[in-house]
Amino acid sequence: MGRNRNLIVGIAVLVLAASIISFAAGFIFAGNSYINSQDGIIYFDPKVVGPENIRKFNQVKEILKRNYYQDVNESTMLEGAIAGMARSLGDPYTVYFTKEEMKAFNEKSEGSYVGIGVSIVVDSTGLLTVVEPFEGSPAKEAGILQGDKIIKVDDKDVTAIRDENMVIAMIKGEENTKVKITVFRPSEGRAIDFDIIRKRIKTVNIKSEVLPGDIGYIKIIMFDNDIASYFEEHLNNLLNQGIKGLIIDLRDNLGGSYSQVVKIADRLLPEGLIVYTEDKNKRRFEEKSDARELDLPLAILINENSASASEILAGAVKDHHKGSLVGKRTFGKGLVQAVVPLSDGSGLKVTISKYFTPSGLCIQDIGIEPDVEVDAPEAYKNRPVSEIPRGDDVQLQTAVQMLRAKTQ
Repeated sequence: MGRNRNLIVGIAVLVLAASIISFAAGFIFAGNSYINSQDGIIYFDPKVVGPENIRKFNQVKEILKRNYYQDVNESTMLEGAIAGMARSLGDPYTVYFTKEEMKAFNEKSEGSYVGIGVSIVVDSTGLLTVVEPFEGSPAKEAGILQGDKIIKVDDKDVTAIRDENMVIAMIKGEENTKVKITVFRPSEGRAIDFDIIRKRIKTVNIKSEVLPGDIGYIKIIMFDNDIASYFEEHLNNLLNQGIKGLIIDLRDNLGGSYSQVVKIADRLLPEGLIVYTEDKNKRRFEEKSDARELDLPLAILINENSASASEILAGAVKDHHKGSLVGKRTFGKGLVQAVVPLSDGSGLKVTISKYFTPSGLCIQDIGIEPDVEVDAPEAYKNRPVSEIPRGDDVQLQTAVQMLRAKTQ
């Protein structure tokens, strides 16, 4: 009997404790709208998200579970909801990456990956447009051209995807496997299918040479995670050969690492401001160069596909009157993103600030005007700069002539 009495008392204590815990939890979350689950709580600002929104979320989830013609996975639906949060901001550069997409994004910055060998950018209409099929790549051998609009990958429509890295992740796969790419070619007004075998692509993002007249030439294809050290190496090699002027070619360079372009600008510019950013709270963060600078006449080649990090370098050179910009107005991407790894291997690329040139110009949707405007030859309007023969490259020739005039 005593044992039974003790058991009853013990149960009562447990029930009381559970009630207290439940009351405390209710008190803690009374100021929030939330979705409760076995593993945790998703909570929102009650001033913005009311109970009706939570009910609607659960209603939609239950309707899909009950009525969708195939079995649904709640975890997959939640992944989609997470991606939808980023997409709802309407910013093409703020994107949720799954584990596989995060891996593909990191590979792109490391210079080696398995794919078809093509660089793409989101154009003004939101379509993914080929900037350049790499030399010797499966894409180039298949016949993909600059200006082609990628509309499907393995018959899946990608026209609603606004982040090139997500499409790149879909294109990548196991080496020697096939991927079907459907493009719309504006010059022909039709869609074209390409069956392409994926290969390991090794990208070399910088090259240099000495042009006639002792003019150094450095082409930067993309600002990858190691480009600043390679730039220093190539520049020193050119200086050792006695160059009298330097051309840096940023045409068709879509950008890349913010920190790497700052290091390159620091090597070129006198002491002063390189670039600064402002977040939504108007907090300003500055990047400055030291007193060491390049003591040579300088020209920067730019075009409509020079974007982001390319525009940081071009804008800083222009504002410091350190060199001349030759070519066409740049793309106009003045937003800075941070890539935040998440605990399960996925990630979030989020726009955190705007950047400004030293003079205070934010070039978002505006671009940077060249000091000397030169069109590409009409015959090469829809082709990458790399395919323009040297004898026809009037933008490069103009830069060479300008520097020769300064060094004679």
